[in-house]
Amino acid sequence: MTDIQKLEQAGTEAVRMLRINKLRKGMPFMINAKELPGNQCYLEFPDGKILLVTISSTGTDFSVLRELSSIENADVRKQYHLA
Repeated sequence: MTDIQKLEQAGTEAVRMLRINKLRKGMPFMINAKELPGNQCYLEFPDGKILLVTISSTGTDFSVLRELSSIENADVRKQYHLA
C-alpha cells in the first residue's frame, strides 16, 4: 500500500468515525456527493431518514428540498457504504 493509499484510508476511517459519533449524539451528518450541485448535499439523521438540502450562500443555514424515498435512501447508503 502506498503512502497516498494509507492517507486516503485514514481519512475515510476518520470520516466514518465522525459520522457514527454525530449520529450517536442525535445530530445529523452531512454527506457531500459529487453528483449533486455544489450548493446541495444530503443530511442523514439518527432515525435513518436522509434529506436532500440546499445550503445558503452564507453556508450557515440550509433549506430542505425533499426527503429521499426508501429506494433513494437505500441507494445512497449502498453508494457510500453507510450500512
